[in-house]
Amino acid sequence: MAKVLVLGAGVSGHTAVMYLKKLLGKKHDIIMVSPNSHYQWVPSNIWVGVGLMKPDQVKFKLKPVYDKKGIVYKQAMGISIHPEGDNEIESPYVKIRYVEEGKQGLEENVTYDFLINSTGPKLNFAATEGLGPDKFTQSVCTYDHAEHAWKNLQLALEKMENGEHQTFLIGTGHGLATCQGAAFEYALNIAFEVNKRKLNKLADIVWISNEYELGDFGMGGAYIKRGGYITPTKIFTESILAEYGIRWIKRAGVYKVEEGKAFYENLEGEYLEQEFDYAMLIPGFKGADMKAFNNAGDDITNTVFAANGMMKVDADYSGKPFEEWLASDWPLIYQSPAYDNLYASGIAFAPPHGMSKPQKSKNGTPIFPTPPRTGMPSGVIGKIVAQNVVYRIKTGKGGHPHHATMAKMGAACIVSAGYGPFTGQAATMTVSPIVPDWNKYPEYGRDISRTVGVVGLAGHWMKLFMHYMFLYKAKGKFGWSLIPE
Repeated sequence: MAKVLVLGAGVSGHTAVMYLKKLLGKKHDIIMVSPNSHYQWVPSNIWVGVGLMKPDQVKFKLKPVYDKKGIVYKQAMGISIHPEGDNEIESPYVKIRYVEEGKQGLEENVTYDFLINSTGPKLNFAATEGLGPDKFTQSVCTYDHAEHAWKNLQLALEKMENGEHQTFLIGTGHGLATCQGAAFEYALNIAFEVNKRKLNKLADIVWISNEYELGDFGMGGAYIKRGGYITPTKIFTESILAEYGIRWIKRAGVYKVEEGKAFYENLEGEYLEQEFDYAMLIPGFKGADMKAFNNAGDDITNTVFAANGMMKVDADYSGKPFEEWLASDWPLIYQSPAYDNLYASGIAFAPPHGMSKPQKSKNGTPIFPTPPRTGMPSGVIGKIVAQNVVYRIKTGKGGHPHHATMAKMGAACIVSAGYGPFTGQAATMTVSPIVPDWNKYPEYGRDISRTVGVVGLAGHWMKLFMHYMFLYKAKGKFGWSLIPE
């Protein structure tokens, strides 16, 4: 009997644990360790943040699903990884600390034969002074953040209905933040709701981003087919923002927020300010702050993890110049180079480099988006990591027949631009591959026949359909595995 431990019940970890159980059955132990009591469909948090969905519509309890499937569930945080065991425990193990009510603070050492680290990002609000829902800005990164954001957005809308002007500042809250797409969606949805209430004249909506050009989205931008034309995402994005009456600040790294004021540095090295009445700024991401130790108790964190706390896998981390980066630098199987029974999936793996060209201000401050790994890629990676672990357990061989490099994988992204059965809008984009491959596609970096973008009502319906379809799949209901990631 093998024991497989998965850390983190986000999109990637939950996908992995569900496939592990489905493919390995009752003969093997599958254990999920996650501090979260609920699974959340993060893309729909945007609609919670504008009051069009309740938190209960985007989440469900994990325990009943795992109990039904026969997956051992421990509501706890991973504290440290011991891939060689130690003097007292021969097997590799993870030290966990429970957050579950009634067990809070208790620690346990959970042994494993295979470990999949899917801890996702730590929302690093602390990297920007004054950032976050406990301070001066809102967030839509979690369902409770989004619910909090909606409460404060209502206050702003009420002020406007009473004739008071409001400035909304939406975007990235750190020079190296990623996930521009979520902030972009939120800006468009706020503009849509303001317009729906006919309050446009009282609103100044400002998009602030660390992108060199709008539409970069941490992917280095893209060229997309639209209406028979090939358009850079810079034009695509600017045209949508202009249509929604949103002005923008780009090449900006927010470094401090006070009540009603955001401070940022731009690539020219200027230190500027933007006032606001309501702000939603995405924080930087980092790893889950886990340590690693060898069997002698020596700290080997730097061997297992990169400097940002994400786990090193089978990628090229040599740090070569941007002009020498290759699509083949990206990982295929997400296996640790240090321990062959250790994997990282989803946001937990350390990317070898950014897709956007690194930029520094004249003062030396890095200001550029780091690469996104959310949504569809996270699910696909979680699945293939699980399939490879299953292959190794069933065959006893060390091979990895399943690959999922982001340099060959396509991805679809639907950006909500307003909610409504007849008036809703969404920008639907597909890119293939996610990581540009300028050797294979020298003209556009990607397969232009499969990299497209369209805006319209159909996109809204598609996003709404995906909301229900992926929650159905995540609950493990009949036929769930037939639904693609």
